[in-house]
Amino acid sequence: MSVPRSSVAVPFALAFVAALGLSACGGGGGVHGKPGAAGVRDPYFPKMGNGGYDVSHYGLTLSYDSKARHLVGTAEITARATQGLSAFDLDLKGLDVSGVTVEGKKARWNRAGQELTVRPHDDLDKGETFRATVRYSGTPETITDPDTSEEGWLRTADGALALGEPTGSMAWFPGNHHPSDKASYDVRITVPEGLTAVSNGELTSETTSGGRTTFAWHTAEPMASYVATLAIGRYDITRTTTKNGLPVYVAVDPTQSAASKKVLAKIPEIMDWEEYNFGPYPFSSTGAVVDRPKDAGYALETQTRPVFPGAPDTGTLVHELAHQWYGDSVTPTSWRDMWLNEGFATYAEWLWQEDHDGYTADEIFDSLYKGDYYDDPAQNKAIWAFPPAKPSSAAHISDSPVYERGAMVLHKIRRTVGDDTFYDIIQGWAATHRHANADTADFTAYVEKKAPGKDFSEIWKDWLYGDGKPAHP
Repeated sequence: MSVPRSSVAVPFALAFVAALGLSACGGGGGVHGKPGAAGVRDPYFPKMGNGGYDVSHYGLTLSYDSKARHLVGTAEITARATQGLSAFDLDLKGLDVSGVTVEGKKARWNRAGQELTVRPHDDLDKGETFRATVRYSGTPETITDPDTSEEGWLRTADGALALGEPTGSMAWFPGNHHPSDKASYDVRITVPEGLTAVSNGELTSETTSGGRTTFAWHTAEPMASYVATLAIGRYDITRTTTKNGLPVYVAVDPTQSAASKKVLAKIPEIMDWEEYNFGPYPFSSTGAVVDRPKDAGYALETQTRPVFPGAPDTGTLVHELAHQWYGDSVTPTSWRDMWLNEGFATYAEWLWQEDHDGYTADEIFDSLYKGDYYDDPAQNKAIWAFPPAKPSSAAHISDSPVYERGAMVLHKIRRTVGDDTFYDIIQGWAATHRHANADTADFTAYVEKKAPGKDFSEIWKDWLYGDGKPAHP
């Protein structure tokens, strides 16, 4: 990588730059701040995220050559300093940085692993709002997670698919990539004419010139970077609305259109059902992206527009749309709190079955406890591998205890408080922490506050935090 250096060969200046460990791209102001932390000490991904600032907006201007697999990007990041800052870090894996400015002035910067460290020309005061601009390019990477799943920038048959849970977003844009820092987004992406580029939020413009088409997407509501997405390829586009007038934007790979048509037509019905059960929808549009089955190994609740590898079944569609409340709007404070995403979305599937002539939630719970829910005994046993609120490692934050046993915790609460109070709890939880972050301690405190006459100690001790299979179902 070629890193810009000062053209003035002054030994003292070079020694000063070397001591900083930063590439010289401009002068420095008076020192009154300190470097922000590289990482927020997440229990499973300690290097993700950064300290010292809070992002409010990402403005991404991107151009992608699908044949050369080459991405050119400019990221304008608006943030507020939460301390006096002499330097701050951004998460960015791979890609070549050609320049960084802060408040329009060239900034020194250097790379170390996934850390892009930036030293502004002038130190930033605590409380100061600033704009950092990063220019970069290259072939974005595919990242393999601790659980061996792939994310980041996934090459597809006719383009690319960007997925971010838990660390993949740093493969295509620099940022504060931890769920605890949410922001609004504007994504402007130019691709070869004939391809479509789909992202989160609403499409605000589409223009074609010189054989290339630019799509501009706007996400007004706060979004964690792990649910930001970008899908580039040939898609059949359908635009509809729910009965409440909510825009529905669906993009389907043509090879999946026939298989997807019937289930995707249920989106308005599912959205109405989920609003009735979970409360007002927290975003200004909804929809889906359906790519080919081999493009990704999993569905993901990308905000307003979940991504599916091939035509989803109804249960999976219910699950990913439920995440818009639980995970996307109410976002976990750390990756330890994944069960607040997956337990809720899994329980939404149970409730859908219960309301649509399938198994009741009681029947599903009892079958899981008895160990005859799955045909494979190993799957039934896996539910008890660890407590949902304490995954054993980063490789297991998406394992069965987080999903099924997390849903069982919610059903235990429902059995304890009754349906009326239970629905008050799940709707109130979504409303109280709308567009914010929350953790397991916040949830247990909220439940106890909503049902002060009930004893939840056994549920918390044995079902949420306890090792092994609880003695009493």
